[in-house]
Amino acid sequence: MNEFTVVDLLRHGEPNGGQKFRGAVDDPLSEHGWEQMRTAVGDYREWEAIISSPLIRCAAFAQELAERLDCPLHIVPVFTEISFGVWEGRSVAEVHETDPRALGQFWRDPVAYPIPGGEPVVDFDRRISQAWEALLEEYRGRHVLLVTHGGVIRMVLRQLLDMPIRRIWRMEAPFASLTRMRVHRDPESEPHLVFHNGRLA
Repeated sequence: MNEFTVVDLLRHGEPNGGQKFRGAVDDPLSEHGWEQMRTAVGDYREWEAIISSPLIRCAAFAQELAERLDCPLHIVPVFTEISFGVWEGRSVAEVHETDPRALGQFWRDPVAYPIPGGEPVVDFDRRISQAWEALLEEYRGRHVLLVTHGGVIRMVLRQLLDMPIRRIWRMEAPFASLTRMRVHRDPESEPHLVFHNGRLA
């Protein structure tokens, strides 16, 4: 077994309908979104397993890639995006037009100012922390790909960098962006962010 577990996190590409508050809303990828994800992974073939959110904007590409690489695919429901409550399916511009104060407060402090009807950010953080620890345990010493969402990637980064939850929106996670984490088998060793929004070698 390798000393390190390496996890590459790939955000889904652009869905149909463009940029929206899209947590539970299950829009498929646009043609451009498919192109973004295929370009992001290129001909890379080093993954030993692929893990994916069940939402179609992640799972459809993960399945295509797993078949192309003849690689095991595991759909893991806990890696879904945060629920955006009453803002689901609406663009930032639409929410800003109807409720600019609530939107600004949420960007500045999502803990103190949650979205009505949405998943509390603290609960989301706990869910992703547990899912991440389970992934590291199951795939210890291997190199895997996690196809997931912007909020999930931000939360994994937040935990690895020990950032306050209130500051998660300071990090960008563009469509089809790639992030790599490297975690040593020794629990006393520090995990490492190898790159964020980077390229595969």
